[in-house]
Amino acid sequence: MTVSREVELSGHIIDSGMMQSCFGVIMDLGGSFEVDEFDIGRSEVEESYARLTVLADTEDELQSIVHELHQNGATPSHPVDATLEPAPDDQVVPSGFYSTTNHHTEIRHDGEWIPVERIEMDCAVVVEKGEDDEPRAYTKVLNAIEEDELVVTGETGIRVRPPERPRNREGAFGFMQGGVSSERPSESTIAKVAEAIAETKREGGSVLAVCGPALIHSGARESLARLVREGYVDMLSAGNGFAVHDLERDLYGTSLGMNTETLDHPRKGHKHHIYTISEIIRAGSIEQAVDEGLVESGVMYECVDNDRPFVLAGSIRDDGPLPDTITDSVDAQNAIREQAHEADMVLMLSTLLHSVAVGNCLPSSTRVVCVDINPATVTQLLDRGSAQAVGMVTDIGTFVPMLVEQLLDE
Repeated sequence: MTVSREVELSGHIIDSGMMQSCFGVIMDLGGSFEVDEFDIGRSEVEESYARLTVLADTEDELQSIVHELHQNGATPSHPVDATLEPAPDDQVVPSGFYSTTNHHTEIRHDGEWIPVERIEMDCAVVVEKGEDDEPRAYTKVLNAIEEDELVVTGETGIRVRPPERPRNREGAFGFMQGGVSSERPSESTIAKVAEAIAETKREGGSVLAVCGPALIHSGARESLARLVREGYVDMLSAGNGFAVHDLERDLYGTSLGMNTETLDHPRKGHKHHIYTISEIIRAGSIEQAVDEGLVESGVMYECVDNDRPFVLAGSIRDDGPLPDTITDSVDAQNAIREQAHEADMVLMLSTLLHSVAVGNCLPSSTRVVCVDINPATVTQLLDRGSAQAVGMVTDIGTFVPMLVEQLLDE
């Protein structure tokens, strides 16, 4: 005996791949389907609609299928209000709570669809009364849940909207369709990235740079500093190591003990990074070191001098660390989260861990460019759910100077 559920797909479901994904989910999980209604948009701007009956052998199998369909944008044909249950304790969510994707999401409450604010993946959805007693829904990480907050549970009354392929491929963002390639022509792709950054700034948006220490080692430090100074990078997210080696380059002319221009290894160069940390600790902070004239150049200098906010998230292997490095992992996550929600475009530059950390906090509507010499870095970012990211497999020391040339010199 089979069980069934009727679901709907709407929007640009063919060229966005939504229909193909949903058919694949049903068959991969052992179910079957019948297409009850299918209206195809007659042009690239008209939307399509499909109504399916999904069948499975057991209720548990059907529930698993419907859950995956929901993540891909399918909705029940006859929606009901979302189920709300109070949190039993601080940092404890009700059993069966709804875990979010990073796609635009709405929940149905009192017969109305309410957008979920600050959407990001792997969070709970809390519903409360806002201004004028109007309901509002927003995401919360599990460790921020408070007792008795109303949390969305189950799968009913929830509508997910994955991003669709833009109707117009022209313009600055037409190339940003996701994917990873080491075979794209680098110069032309960098030119498109530059135009995307310029368009973001023209629209009043913010650009976040997520940077790894390889950027300093490869000699791209001055180019990134120039982007910060000229206002093309509004925020910086990095680790302790990035800031240490940037500051080391200013104080000692080396990065990880090597002169990035001559490639020489000065005597005691391997100690320069720890000497740098000591000097910044003595000054009290990076900002105070800049104010005292101790630090006079580099990315961190430009961030301080031009009032560009930065987050340095620490790790267990950090030397020092610098006074500005956030060593509490939950505090670091919260600081990264605040930055991520302010960003309209993100440049992820040669750092796996920080790229994934920031990517986890981004809605799927945020434009992301990830650049790394290792294709596994870009692939892992996409596998973690940042499917909107464009990946470039290339040397960061080449990419950033070429980007500056496109933005500022041409």
